[in-house]
Amino acid sequence: MEIKINFNVPPYTGKEMEYMKEAVRNQKICGDGPFTRKCSQWIEAQTKTARCLLTPSCTQATELAALLLDIKEGDEVILPSYTFVSTADAFVLRGAKAVFVDIRPDTMNIDETLIEDAITDKTRAIAPVHYAGVGCEMDAIMEIAGKHHLAVVEDAAQGIMASYKGKALGTFGEFGCFSFHETKNLSMGEGGALLIRDENYIEDAEIIREKGTDRSKYHRGQVDKYRWQNYGSSYLPSDMNAAYLYAQLELAEEITKARMDRWNQYREMLLPLAEEGRIELPYIPSYCSHNAHMFYIKTKDLEERSALDAFLKGKGILPASHYVPLHSAPAGLKFGRFHGEDKYTTKESERLLRLPLYYELTADETEYVAEQVKTFYRQET
Repeated sequence: MEIKINFNVPPYTGKEMEYMKEAVRNQKICGDGPFTRKCSQWIEAQTKTARCLLTPSCTQATELAALLLDIKEGDEVILPSYTFVSTADAFVLRGAKAVFVDIRPDTMNIDETLIEDAITDKTRAIAPVHYAGVGCEMDAIMEIAGKHHLAVVEDAAQGIMASYKGKALGTFGEFGCFSFHETKNLSMGEGGALLIRDENYIEDAEIIREKGTDRSKYHRGQVDKYRWQNYGSSYLPSDMNAAYLYAQLELAEEITKARMDRWNQYREMLLPLAEEGRIELPYIPSYCSHNAHMFYIKTKDLEERSALDAFLKGKGILPASHYVPLHSAPAGLKFGRFHGEDKYTTKESERLLRLPLYYELTADETEYVAEQVKTFYRQET
């Protein structure tokens, strides 16, 4: 059947092309142009972090964090197995071993109570992942990190406009990493940002991001010519990409509200199924403010999820599962290890199915999706 409702439609506000044309007219379409600065300043103001550097992807933001921490061969980094490959790749590329621990079944975030037991004399960092824009237990994680003198790199790829106890996700650890991929709430197609909490890292971050040179200082008039200072790479997005993103940052509150309306509609319509014990709905701790990045349900098991997935596709709806746990993948076996028992990571990942959710999704479309989910379970009774 022809798909009527896609899983994702990239956000579009109407000013993206106008701003991209302005970037071209500025004759500054490479990195760190006027729109890049506007985006960085907006994010710094919204998150209250010391510095934001736009990057071509969240992957590269995380790689930049690993370089700034001088992660090297033989080091270990603790992270959940239930995450996108980039969380591990950034550290594995530096020669580190990924040490996976189990997740909490309620939020699908790393189980903070299991982290300390996974620490060895080789551990250098903890990389919590804020799944679905719902904050990890950052108080506990930061306490563990401080006790053992470990860095914290927050994978907040899904976390812009979300907070933990009133503080923006991505601003607790030494570094936080945002994604502006087309599947995210705010998008520049491909793109990301590195949030830097400690000002002492800013100069090194600018140098590594600019191919190892002090070009950023040169553009600010602080040096008469720029020189090669350290190793580095090109971690700058085009200003045209930043122009696309800025159009959405201007309407970030509106976009978040639209997504939240649809999220709440799903929850209200599917709550009866949850109360009957047929499905589980997302859990949001009272001290977390999420951003409606995704709405998922949990089925009884993998078999039921597969049947529901096929049923919805037959009704013109495109849902999606999510991560295959990294520790079970070929690269995970090669570059990492699972510490402790996989009590929830695999089981919960096999039950989770994400429903369509995006900026322009209508109330009628949301109702149609929810009604089809209910129809599936009524016929299963």
